[in-house]
Amino acid sequence: MRTFIALDLPTEFADDVAALGRLLSAAMEGRFLARDTYHLTLAFLGDIDDPETTRAMDALDEAVDKLRDPEASLLLSPDGLGKFGRPQDATLWLGIAKTPALEALAINLRNALQARDLSFDDKAFLPHITLGRRVRIPKDKLPALAFPLPAEAPSVTLYKSTLSREGATYKPLYQRTLTPDPTRRV
Repeated sequence: MRTFIALDLPTEFADDVAALGRLLSAAMEGRFLARDTYHLTLAFLGDIDDPETTRAMDALDEAVDKLRDPEASLLLSPDGLGKFGRPQDATLWLGIAKTPALEALAINLRNALQARDLSFDDKAFLPHITLGRRVRIPKDKLPALAFPLPAEAPSVTLYKSTLSREGATYKPLYQRTLTPDPTRRV
């Protein structure tokens, strides 16, 4: 099964990201993602079997447990828009500032996956939330944009990803809660 491990977004933050996506979709062509698909990928594992899934769950547990301060905030703080690809066929994303706690979690997770002999996409960690695919970014100025306020990530989840013509659907396989109050805004 195709899998990845990601930070989940708090409800209000995801709502604000969706509002940003709607503004952008009105200003440019492309396939903008649905609100329920938003996440911040920590590691893309690709196709794994059941024993590997169990090892991925163990790696996720170890990574969360190794955070220096269990109460440390995994702050999701928007820091602008970015793209992968060419402006006429881009993946458009909302960048998230790389905090020490966020980077530590990503490093802990990747080390735990390697220790369990699990393969993952080892590109440099670039925290972002994908907003749209196959987007044509206009040369004109964008409308005024309201970015979400910083918020704490409530959990880390191992997801199964299923691809179809309509896009990807994600099913949570295993989740660890990060904060005692996932609705707390910063």
